[in-house]
Order: sequence, then structure tokens, then C-alpha cells
Amino acid sequence: MSSIFTLIILVSMVIPASLGNIIMYPISKKASLRISNYIQKVLAPRLFAVMHMYKKFNFWGYEDNLDKLPKSFFVISNHQSLLDIPTFMNYFRDRSVRFVAKDTLSRHIPLVSEMLRVEEHCMIPRNAKPIEAMKVMEDFGNRIVEREQVGVLFPEGTRTRDGNVRKFYSAGFRKIAQTANLPVVLCALDGGYQLRDLRKIFTNMKRGCYRIKVLKIYDAPQTKEEQNLILEEGSMLIQQQLDEWRKLPSTQK
Repeated sequence: MSSIFTLIILVSMVIPASLGNIIMYPISKKASLRISNYIQKVLAPRLFAVMHMYKKFNFWGYEDNLDKLPKSFFVISNHQSLLDIPTFMNYFRDRSVRFVAKDTLSRHIPLVSEMLRVEEHCMIPRNAKPIEAMKVMEDFGNRIVEREQVGVLFPEGTRTRDGNVRKFYSAGFRKIAQTANLPVVLCALDGGYQLRDLRKIFTNMKRGCYRIKVLKIYDAPQTKEEQNLILEEGSMLIQQQLDEWRKLPSTQK
């Protein structure tokens, strides 16, 4: 019963912003942007605050290396759940975060779809030809540099079902790295695979946790070899971090 109550609170919290963005997006981009900024800066942190209050769900955002972050950078990370999006918003709440995602997320998903479109996140058409997808990536790389935004790329390309790191694909990463020429920040996150659907939310939200951490900061890669090294080492470092975290109880940071 308490899980249902918590979900009711979460839904009631996001409905006004979701409906407001659906209504305002076709009418006023400025108004939709204000609502989307509210979602990022206010609702994302509140989501985890409510989960903690009613279900003792912990958000563990590690501060290691945060003070070493450069002014501009883009992030690569493992990917477990749609909740990875508010997780990054909460973790980098003093930054303007933009995601690389399939364009299916830009339609019919409450709270998320209009925000992704109006804020010009990188929406990759599912059936796009490689040259078309690379052009979308190139435009995105230029935007995050011009607007001093933090781009977030999930090189696995899809959400993992068991929480373990899948193969990191290189094409999108290389295009953004070449276009943006920014330092690359490697992040690990864990917990989302246990909250993939309603059944798992009911089962695992109580006394669960979400963890996120900056593992390493790389200089902007200048060669294909440097790009490959980041991807190969990055996936290994993330899996090592996940293995360490899973030895801990959810109540311990």
C-alpha cells in the first residue's frame, strides 16, 4: 500500500508540469523552456526526495572528482533505466544537461517528451541512415559547445536488463568527440535496472538506492586510438565500480 501511495504522490507531483508542457509546447517555446527548466532543476531533485521520504530510497551522488570538472565537457556513462535522465539532472543540477537518445522518447512520454524536444536534446531517428544519424550527432556537438551545455551519451545504445555493462559502441562517441573537442567525463550509475517497470518499482523501491559517480576525466581525445582507449577503459572501470557498489547495503554510501 505504501508503494501505491508513493507512486500517487510522484504522479501528482509531475502531472501539472507535464500537462503544462504539452499545452505550451506548440504555443510558446519560451514558456515551454521555462517549464522544462523547472523539471530539470526542481522536479528531478524532488523525485528522489519523495522516494527517500516515503520509501527510504537513497540517492547517492558521489562528490569524488566533481571539484575537478572542467568548465565544459561531455559525459559517457552506462545506461540502465529512463530514471537515468533525472539522475543526471539531479547530480549535475548546477549545469544544463542534454542527452543523446532515440527519437521515440520525444513522443508520448509524460514529462519527458516535450522537454527533450524544446530543449533540443539529441534525438536520433530510429530508422535513420548512418549518415543522417551522424549529422544529428554533429549538430548536437556544435550546440553543446556554443551553449556551454553538458552532453550525456550512453555508448551502450540501449538500457541493460541485468545491470551489467554492455558493449560500448564507438560511432556516436567519435562524432561528438570530433565535433565538440571537449574533455570526456566518465560516469558510472547503478540502481536503475531494478526500477525498469512498475513491477520492479513496487518490489525494489523500498530501501533501494541509485548511485552515480564521476570515475575519470579524460582530455579531449585527438585520435581514433585515444577515442578507443576511452571506450575500452571506460566500460571496464564502470563495471569494476558496479561490482564494488553491489557489495554495499543500499543504506551505505
